[in-house]
Amino acid sequence: MPLGLDTNHGFAKTPVENSEATKKRTALEKRLSNVEQWAGKAKERSQRAGRLYDRLWKQTKAYGDEQYRRLNAHQDTLCEQGMEYSQRRAQIKEEKAQIDAELEQRWQRVWRAYDKSSKESQKYQRYAQLQCDLLRALEDLKASERTMYQLDNCKDHIMTVCKLALTNLVMWTRNHYFPQTYAHATWGRLLPFFQLSGLVTVDQSAVRVTFRPFNDRQLNEDLTILCQRVNKAAPHLPDGQHLLFTVGNIRRPILDQYKRRVA
Repeated sequence: MPLGLDTNHGFAKTPVENSEATKKRTALEKRLSNVEQWAGKAKERSQRAGRLYDRLWKQTKAYGDEQYRRLNAHQDTLCEQGMEYSQRRAQIKEEKAQIDAELEQRWQRVWRAYDKSSKESQKYQRYAQLQCDLLRALEDLKASERTMYQLDNCKDHIMTVCKLALTNLVMWTRNHYFPQTYAHATWGRLLPFFQLSGLVTVDQSAVRVTFRPFNDRQLNEDLTILCQRVNKAAPHLPDGQHLLFTVGNIRRPILDQYKRRVA
C-alpha cells in the first residue's frame, strides 16, 4: 500500500459461481436429503408400531375378557357341584393368578409396541422440525448470496511488476548516490527528489541534468551532495554518454530575504 500497489489499473469481470455459497448449499441440501429419508422411515416405523399396538391391544383385551368369563363360568359350575366355599375360593384364586400372569405378559408386549410407536413419532416430529430449519437456512443463504466475478487482472500484474522494478531502482539509487543520512529513507522521503523539475541538455558526449533547487536549505545541501556523488561515479547511459547532474542557481529562501529586508 505505501507504494500504491493496491490500485486496479483496469479489469474485466465475468460472473462465476460463488464457491463458498455453493459449498454451504451443497452441505445443507445433503443434510436435508438425509433428514427427509430419516423422517420417512421414522414415520413408517411409527405407523407400523401403532398398527401393531392397536391389534395387540384388541387381542389382549378380548383374550382377557374371554378368560375371565370362563373363570366365572367355572366358578358357577363348582358352586353347582356343591364344592365347599373355601376349596372353591382357593381353586378360583389359583386359576385367576395363572390368567393374570399370562395377561401381564401379553400387556407388556402391548406397551412395548406403544412405546416404540411413541418414540418413532417423536423422532418424526424432530426430523420434521429439522427439515423446516434446513429449508429456512437455504432460503436465507439464497437471499444473502452475492454475485461473484472472475477478474481479468493481467494489467494489474504488469503494473505491479513495473512498480516493483521502479521501486527497486529507487532503492538502488538511494543506496549508491544519496547521502548517508538517507540510508533508511522511505519512498515518502525520497519522492520530492524524484519529482523535482529541471532542464535536460544533450550533446555528443554527455547528458546534463540541471535541477531546479528546493526552497529548503537542507534539501538543497542534500541535492548538491547527490549531484557530486553521481558525477564522481560517472555513470554511462545505455548509448555510452556520460550522465552529469548539476543544481541550478539556488535562490535564497523567502524567510532569509524577509529577514534582510527587516534588517
